[in-house]
Amino acid sequence: MPHAEAITALDFLKLGDFRAGSEMEAAHQICQSHEGDPTFDWIHALVHRIEGDDWNAEYWYRRAGKSRHPETIEEEWQAIRATISG
Repeated sequence: MPHAEAITALDFLKLGDFRAGSEMEAAHQICQSHEGDPTFDWIHALVHRIEGDDWNAEYWYRRAGKSRHPETIEEEWQAIRATISG
């Protein structure tokens, strides 16, 4: 179920406390395996935002049909989680 994997990717980001590390890499790999799905592309954008790679993040936001969240990373994480959860 793709949305369960999206939640897993988000959980990895949270576990890593929004810092680079193995959890970030795991989230990145999940998103890459679902490239083209707007939900995963949005999470992929967040991964790059966390990494400070704004150019790459903007690319993934465009692919997801989203704009960079104007608030904190935590608030964007919550917005994505709420969208997935319905």
